[in-house]
Amino acid sequence: MSRYMRGPSHRPPPPPPPPVQPQRIDREKTCPLLLRVFTKDGRHHDHTEFQGKEPVNDEFQIHTWKDCTLRELTDLLKEACESARASNVRFSFSLVYPDQRGIPKMRPVGQVHATRNGPDDAQSLEQMFHQTGDFMDVAILQS
Repeated sequence: MSRYMRGPSHRPPPPPPPPVQPQRIDREKTCPLLLRVFTKDGRHHDHTEFQGKEPVNDEFQIHTWKDCTLRELTDLLKEACESARASNVRFSFSLVYPDQRGIPKMRPVGQVHATRNGPDDAQSLEQMFHQTGDFMDVAILQS
């Protein structure tokens, strides 16, 4: 081997970036954002259903803040959607956002059980990098 050639680097990979800490929002002084939530029983919508026209039959418009958690969204959906009220229901959340070309993309962001606490319950919109104008797609799954 030539002295100018180097073998593979044996340095460890850089540490991951620190998790985004949610900012404390004063809900009395901060204007809420509009979150458009689309629900479907049994599965998620296909990302192509968000091209051009959104599926309005199963849309819920929720005014909330960036520090809203998946558990809070679950509780709101249970109040508004009859199929979400069963005790054996699981909610699978995906963020729907446009890519650089404007084509809708979906990214799973967490799952919440209707009656049991889980690791994704406290995840906020801010922690999942939600931007104003993004949609939330929720699959209501029977356990």
